[in-house]
Amino acid sequence: MFTTRPTLQGTFGMVSSTHWLASQSAMAVLEGGGNAYDAAVAAGFVLHVVEPHLNGPAGEVPLILAPADGEVQVLCGQGPAPAGATVAHYRSLGLGLVPGTGPLAAAVPGAFDAWMLLLRDHGTKTVAEVLRYAIGYAEDGHPPVERVGRTVESVRELFETQWPTSAAVYLPGGASPRPGELFRNPALAATWRRLIAEAEEAGGADRTAQIEAARAIWREGFIAEALVRQAAVPTMDTSGDRHTGTLAAADLAGWSASYEAPATYDWNGWTLAKAGGWSQGPAFLQQLALLPAELPRYGSEEYVHLLIEGCKLAMADREAWYGDAEKVPLATLLSEPYNAVRRALVTERASYELRPGSPDGRTPALSEHARAVAAGGPGTEAAGVPAAGVGEPTVAKEGAGEPTVAKEGAGEPTATADRTGEPSVGADGATRGDTCHVDIVDRWGNMVSATPSGGWLQSNPVVPELGFPLGTRLQMAWLDEGLPNSLTPGRRPRTTLTPTLALRDGVPVMAFGTPGGDQQDQWQLHFFLAVALRAEVRGGLDLQGAIDAPNWHNDSFPGSFFPRGMLPGSVTVEAGMDPDVVAGLRRRGHDVTVGDAWSEGRMCAVARDPRTGVLSAAANPRGMQGYAVGR
Repeated sequence: MFTTRPTLQGTFGMVSSTHWLASQSAMAVLEGGGNAYDAAVAAGFVLHVVEPHLNGPAGEVPLILAPADGEVQVLCGQGPAPAGATVAHYRSLGLGLVPGTGPLAAAVPGAFDAWMLLLRDHGTKTVAEVLRYAIGYAEDGHPPVERVGRTVESVRELFETQWPTSAAVYLPGGASPRPGELFRNPALAATWRRLIAEAEEAGGADRTAQIEAARAIWREGFIAEALVRQAAVPTMDTSGDRHTGTLAAADLAGWSASYEAPATYDWNGWTLAKAGGWSQGPAFLQQLALLPAELPRYGSEEYVHLLIEGCKLAMADREAWYGDAEKVPLATLLSEPYNAVRRALVTERASYELRPGSPDGRTPALSEHARAVAAGGPGTEAAGVPAAGVGEPTVAKEGAGEPTVAKEGAGEPTATADRTGEPSVGADGATRGDTCHVDIVDRWGNMVSATPSGGWLQSNPVVPELGFPLGTRLQMAWLDEGLPNSLTPGRRPRTTLTPTLALRDGVPVMAFGTPGGDQQDQWQLHFFLAVALRAEVRGGLDLQGAIDAPNWHNDSFPGSFFPRGMLPGSVTVEAGMDPDVVAGLRRRGHDVTVGDAWSEGRMCAVARDPRTGVLSAAANPRGMQGYAVGR
């Protein structure tokens, strides 16, 4: 079978990530005697440098890890809402939605502490050893990918007129980062050098003590002080006004990353592990639970229709039941009696409705905004967001529901918001950013899947002393009281970040994930089923073939990113999809947009065959920057 690249195989170690420099840095750690967790931390910090439009140190990262000698765990690096982030406070400012940019959207940063906790508990290297790669690329420079410069150009006016600290980093001398020219972030390199020096002084020669000192510096030292100062600066955001944030010193000092058991679902001999209902991860599991015992032929019109309709039902339940402010009824949502009732809702025709279920007989509760956009009316206006200009709906409807925006290539940043999963930035800074991903398996069988995101260069002004901005994850919480995803101090906003770990007969065999916001658990399901339903290659899983397969997504549910639009009945497919399938979907009533070739999905994956010890890896060719390496 022809694929864009081979599925790599070996026995020493495998890495797949969304940027070749992160993949190679992680491989260098493995070659230097480190394990999968050391390598993941190194890759995570490199991604902050080389994909700053997709993630940053003040963002967040959920991880799923499977130690060779332990249980599968979720490591939560999603920080909560600060103590001052109440619905009443935001409503008092005249807001109907949390802004998509600026300090009001900043949750407690979670990524740094999660990486350090992973390093402390499961790694073997020191802070200095894992940060050396990121420091080198920030200090000595790296040739940026095209999308970094395009993202900066899309917010040039905002940076030059409103966010001068960001202009100082990303528009030095007035020029945005360009491919083929070295781009540097000396302030970020200096931050990590100071952190290492202070951690080594406080911790002495003890590795664990150094890591704990680094965590304390982030929470209470010079980094915390700078973050709190920046949050207090009045900043222009997507509301069109300047606001200060709610992040305080006590919020940073009082939170740390933590471990928890994964949400799981068993399907045809596989067990799929995801983060819990504070993420959208269980929507992947629900889509599996909704599948009938006998599936249509892989890739057929009936197959694609079935997956689209199941996704709509799962995402409707995400909207009504997922979040951290209320208990999520996952046991019922994944149960066969519940899904038998839900499965019966799928007909031969495309649904244009948002149809959450009623687990345990409970009445679903939706935000005012979600109800409005689901009804097809001017939902953004109902939520206090202008219908045009600042706050243009992420996906608006014209006539029969055609998107108002077209995609530019494989998820390119665009001048207006779209739902492709890449950052979309308006001239006012209105942004719906994206993310990164990394999967690693080592020679000992340790496996990890991580989806770092947030803290994008276009999310908040750069903290001048640090070289990176605050994040904007609070934009995913609702300003309605009493919902599972209501903005609530001390509670996590529901995140789209959703790494995956798959087991066969109870043994971890595959780690995978993708950027893509609301599309993550659509693209991942399509990938997983392609692996599970299709033939093997070279005696192992056909990872690259599954990644290369034509992909699609739908937007028939309220989006997670400001300004949270919806396009009922929509389906976007790659140009490579069978034209007969596209025609069949249209006959069934789907509003199909055919996008560019190689425009859907940015999957990464690694695997291990427990029978032979053979490792494998593959990466997405779309966008020409994801890479797998290994030996």
